[in-house]
Amino acid sequence: MSTFAVINPATGETVAEYPDATAADIEASLASAQSAYKEWARKTTVAERAALAKRAAELFDERKDELGAIINREMGKPLDQAAGEAEFSGAITAAFADNAEKWLADEVLEVEDGLKSFIRHQGTGVILGIMPWNYPYYQVARFAVPNLILGNTIILKHAAQCPESALALEQLFLDAGFPKGAYVNVFATHDQVSTIIADERVQGISLTGSERAGAIVAEQAGRELKKCVLELGGSDVFLVLDTADLDHAVEHAVGGRMENTGQACNGSKRIVVMDKYFDEFAEKFKAAIAGQSYEGGDFGPMSSAAATKNLAAQVQGAIDQGAEVLVGDNTPEGNLYTPSILTNITPAMDVYSQELFGPVAQLYKVSSDEEAIDLANSSPYGLGSVVICDDLERAEQIGNQLDVGMVFIGGAGLEGADVPFGGVKKSGYGRELGKGGMLEFANKKLFRFAG
Repeated sequence: MSTFAVINPATGETVAEYPDATAADIEASLASAQSAYKEWARKTTVAERAALAKRAAELFDERKDELGAIINREMGKPLDQAAGEAEFSGAITAAFADNAEKWLADEVLEVEDGLKSFIRHQGTGVILGIMPWNYPYYQVARFAVPNLILGNTIILKHAAQCPESALALEQLFLDAGFPKGAYVNVFATHDQVSTIIADERVQGISLTGSERAGAIVAEQAGRELKKCVLELGGSDVFLVLDTADLDHAVEHAVGGRMENTGQACNGSKRIVVMDKYFDEFAEKFKAAIAGQSYEGGDFGPMSSAAATKNLAAQVQGAIDQGAEVLVGDNTPEGNLYTPSILTNITPAMDVYSQELFGPVAQLYKVSSDEEAIDLANSSPYGLGSVVICDDLERAEQIGNQLDVGMVFIGGAGLEGADVPFGGVKKSGYGRELGKGGMLEFANKKLFRFAG
């Protein structure tokens, strides 16, 4: 079997296989992207490139059902969620297009000597993107679009199980009017990725993936003195501290945990509840998780047999070490994993510091804000968080003390096309989305004029 194949996780059927790139393919991709940078990106304006992105946004929306069907068979996302991802990718693309001239405007400097001085944000060249399977369109859109508008060109290595969505994205950008070489898909092996990183034409690397993959890419990029942005794992906390509406808290805890069948880096994986609410919350949360329906489209199969096997092994390890299962039985049928809740977890257990990438929640009880903060910060990850607290000033003060990149107060799912996304600690570094994401791979070029 080749590296790149579509294996329907719902059936186990190998739908299609695609050959790995040859050395000649890799060289052609690098040459094409470098040529597009020199002949197109450096000679066009932000407004001209943003206009092409605007058309790409329209195509995401026009093709959302077709695009959704592709990732449904590649990684199992329910059809309505899959089409929704394509639609949101269009919204992200449109947001970058609409805000580009404002976000990339020259930054005038007030300098002591009075000389006319400003920073101009421009592209740096070819940027390599290494993207994951869990959001095949969204992750690519939030990386590639701002860089294309900025004036970079893209070589995109997608996940091995996403070759058809990878090709669909390349075609979408071509159909939007981006020239050949502006966005290039490559079916590169791990060794070929290392070759691309080392090539002098490549100026930066953005990876969304596992902690292990991030460490490897960061090491390779560091040897070549090239910037990288890493968006890695997460074990986000969902804090229920003080609320007059426990049903709202339960609803958002379920949504935060079950999004994308629990396969989201910033999913609400650790549900931490103040003791005075714990018993009532636990009963309602148990009922809500038990009520999730595969037939109703609440969740899909796990993305692959390997993902299912890994999750089941982690949960079994937790059970063996003394954790209690409130909902679920850890006996998947094929890649269909029953949504579950683990509790009575202690710091001595492996699962306490692991990321569970699937529909399994960890439920904790605390008796003070300080205990909640300590528990939240005990994770090696630091991506996002949710704080449910009717006292917004108290919620903000709690957020100040969380070692995370994002704090959502009052609800889960507050991501937006024009607000930054990223974390700290082993969740990686750098930001995507918003103005900050657009400037990650910018040349912040100084202009100074003699008096």
